[in-house]
Formats: sequence, structure tokens, C-alpha cells
Amino acid sequence: MKIGNLELGKLPLFLAPMEDVTYKSFRYMCKKYGADVMYTEFVSSEALIRNIEKTKRKMTLFDFDRPVAVQIYGSNIDSMREAAKVAAEVKPDFIDINFGCPMKKIAMKGAGAGLLRDIPKMVEMAGEVVKAVDIPVTAKTRLGWDADDKPIVEVAERLQDVGIQALAVHGRTRKQLYTGEADWTLIGEIKRNPRMTIPIIGNGDINGPEKAKAFYDQTGVDALMIGRGAIGRPWIFKEVREYLENGILLEAPLVPDIVENVKEQLTQSINWKDDDRRAILEMRRHFAKYFPNLRGFRELRIELLQAIETDHVMAILDRIAEKYADHRVDYTGVSLK
Repeated sequence: MKIGNLELGKLPLFLAPMEDVTYKSFRYMCKKYGADVMYTEFVSSEALIRNIEKTKRKMTLFDFDRPVAVQIYGSNIDSMREAAKVAAEVKPDFIDINFGCPMKKIAMKGAGAGLLRDIPKMVEMAGEVVKAVDIPVTAKTRLGWDADDKPIVEVAERLQDVGIQALAVHGRTRKQLYTGEADWTLIGEIKRNPRMTIPIIGNGDINGPEKAKAFYDQTGVDALMIGRGAIGRPWIFKEVREYLENGILLEAPLVPDIVENVKEQLTQSINWKDDDRRAILEMRRHFAKYFPNLRGFRELRIELLQAIETDHVMAILDRIAEKYADHRVDYTGVSLK
């Protein structure tokens, strides 16, 4: 698979862009376990052209990230064009346009998935961003607005026609948010459309190796994108790759091994931010995901989510490793001994 002149190999695995999730330390862990392509968190075009420091920090890229994209979003075409130019200055491998975020504060303001209600504007915006920069531009979107409005096959053609060089599609509508099951049927239709020549990246509900293979077999997409399934399980990329290439289902990790991964991610965050408290608060959405439904875990979970000092967090993690020393956690949330 190629994006422009960027060679990514056969069936690369992408880490989906996720706000407040795909920051440095989490990207680092996913890369460690085999994620092929990274994205930054969402970058607001309006904040970027206004030189907001917090937004600019989201575009800090590291050698381990590559290949990596900066993902931008917005509702104003002029702002998106200028933001793309600013994003290109940090030298990502490509720029991605967010046409898929379903959250109310974004979609209802005409950005993200909100642009699915104005396809001509979406296409015009994509074309203007493509013309603004000299690196590849890709896009990520959804099937449509709701069950009665799923124009994605046409949208894919039109985005390709204005220069989008790869398209990631999440198999839900905006109205679904993240509820129900992802529908990959239309993703397959896009891929099989003889008019389509750009790579199609499938996204939605990849929560394990078997799902990944089933979706690939169903659609023949050029790449797979994993989002929420990687939170608390960055090694999912290694599991998926092993199953796709060798048909092997790797054994679930022992809890002490999971603890070491949590410590590594937290340490990466602390070192990067130079702010223990902020790094710990940022990690809270990951803690419970790393330890799903361990029997008798409730009190430790509460203590972990309330701790605000590094030594305390590390001590709790050591107690978790000791208490569950011979436990494995599978990814249906069952504690296995």
C-alpha cells in the first residue's frame, strides 16, 4: 500500500487518531507492538492559525512516530487551508482531514462528521487543503449522517477526484456515535468500486485478531485501523499481525506483564510532560482498560483512579502485579487463572 510516494507495505495497521488518547506515550506503546502508521490527536484549524500553544504541542512529532500524520479539523475552508500549511511545517509524512468526529461540540458546528450534511463543502474543503500543501493529504470519515443518509460510496469517489490520496472509513454513521456494531458492508463496496484507485482503510470494532481478519476477508481493504480496541491493549497490533500472517492466536498476557506496560507508558508521559500530576491524570482513562473486570479489583481500581502521586501509583501497580501474579486477562473482560 502507498500514500503518495510513501510505501507502507502489505496491509499496514494504523492507530486511529483519538482526542486525549493518541498523545506521545500511547503512540510509543502502540509503535512498540507493531502499529505501522500513527496520527496526532485532533488539531483544531482555528486554534492552529491563532497560534494557540496547547494546540501546537499536539503536533510535536518524534522519530519513533514515523510514518505519521497530523490530523486537522474545522468548518471554515479558508482556516483549514491555512492550518494545513502550518501543519506541514512540522514535516509530517501526510496530513489527514477529520471528516468523521461525531461529537456534538464538533459535528454540530459543521466540522468533523458534520460535513457529511454538506458534501459539496466537504469536497471543496478537501480540494483546497490538497492544493495548499506539497505532501499527501488523506481523509477519515463515516458512512453518513444516519441510517437514511449513507452517501459514503459517492463521497469516496468525489474525495478521490479532488486529490485525497487515501480514505479511512469508520463503519458507523454520525448518529450512532460509538453505539451498535460497525457495518463494514459499505466499506467493502467502496473498495470494490472500479472507479476507486486510492487505498481504503477500514475502521470500526476491531477488538481482536479474529475480528480484524474477518473484516479484511469481507472487504479486501488496503489497511486496517484500530482505535478504541488498542486502549489498554497496545499489543493488539502484534496480536493482529501474528494472526493475519501466521494464523496464530497469541496467549493473553499475564497481569504482571500488563503492569510493566502501564509503568512504561506512565514513565514516558512523565518524562515528556515533566509534570507528574498531569501525566497521571492523563493516564486515568487507560488504567481501567488495562485491567478489565479482574475479580476483586474494585477497591484497587478506585485507589488507582484517585492516586495523584507517582510513588503511590507505582505502589498500587506493584500490589496489582502481586495479587494477580498468575492471572491472565482476556479481552472479553474475563479474568483467567
